[in-house]
Amino acid sequence: MKKALIIYGGWAGHQPVETSLLLADLLAGENFAVERADNLAVLDDAGQLNAYDLIVPNWTMGQLSGQQEGHLCAAVRGGVGIGGFHGGCGDAFRGNTEYQFMIGGQFVAHPDGHKDYTINLLAQTGDPLIAGLDDFNVRSEQYYMHVDPSNNVLATTTFHSTSTPWVNGTVIPVAWKRRYGAGRVFYQSFGHDAKELSECRTALELTRRGLLWAAR
Repeated sequence: MKKALIIYGGWAGHQPVETSLLLADLLAGENFAVERADNLAVLDDAGQLNAYDLIVPNWTMGQLSGQQEGHLCAAVRGGVGIGGFHGGCGDAFRGNTEYQFMIGGQFVAHPDGHKDYTINLLAQTGDPLIAGLDDFNVRSEQYYMHVDPSNNVLATTTFHSTSTPWVNGTVIPVAWKRRYGAGRVFYQSFGHDAKELSECRTALELTRRGLLWAAR
């Protein structure tokens, strides 16, 4: 049985407790033994981290100590998978640049706040993570992100903003996968809270596929 660790906390607006429970149920349904930690001290034990097949950071903002960042990144370089969504993974640990390098992107803005927008899946890539899925609409924060050009992008969104019209027409990646050493990394920028993530079947299915792919 594979082992997963979900680390949850940070800004309460992203419902870290509720979303971590949703992910725990999702992974348990895929025969994972899931542990949840509501503090960052779990990252102090490098040996413990290496025992997991998948780590899911679900901690908006916050700060890792140098040791914690080093242990987490070393575990992924060694083959532990990492994956997550929205602010819990892509707006996490703003001061930890090696973490951002590992994830492959960082949130910088969400013009207009919650809004309706379209997520376009890049079916032409032939990637099995999006096979059989269609473009879908969400009402969420449309994350404008700084992204690593080496990412394997799975989905994008095009900006049409009233508050920041200078970015209109800009295409920003929404979901991607990448490697970091021997580890696999998956990220998607939608899923502001538990209800939003669970009520969109395509979003939840992509989450499931991405986390399974990332797991060692």
